[in-house]
Amino acid sequence: MSHVTRVDNIANMLTKIRNSYKAGHKTVDVSFSRINGEIADILKKNKFIDDFEKRGKKIKKHLELALSYKEKIPAIEEIKRISKPGKKVYIGKNDLYSVKHGYGIAIISTSKGVMTNKEAKKHGVGGEVIAEVW
Repeated sequence: MSHVTRVDNIANMLTKIRNSYKAGHKTVDVSFSRINGEIADILKKNKFIDDFEKRGKKIKKHLELALSYKEKIPAIEEIKRISKPGKKVYIGKNDLYSVKHGYGIAIISTSKGVMTNKEAKKHGVGGEVIAEVW
């Protein structure tokens, strides 16, 4: 009998970012996927990372994220997975909430793409709550 272990690439990415900030690293490499690229883009737009770059070819493709600090203080205090492969978390457009009184963001996968809770509210869409960052 074989057991299939499903890798949660998003959780791996978030954990690597969290641990790299705690260790004071300047950059971190995470595996490349479309969704990880979209999450990195949102983190950059919201100043939680300085930049990111796609590196490598084919199977070895990864993202290199440049972490952001202000006077040695990490730009991210906490980053956590909300919806998980075994327990999906969805939110309706009328139930969108603010994270840490507006200082943080929720990253939501919607029918109009991956976006923040603020953008989802503007577009009038709900979706799967991937993560929260503050």
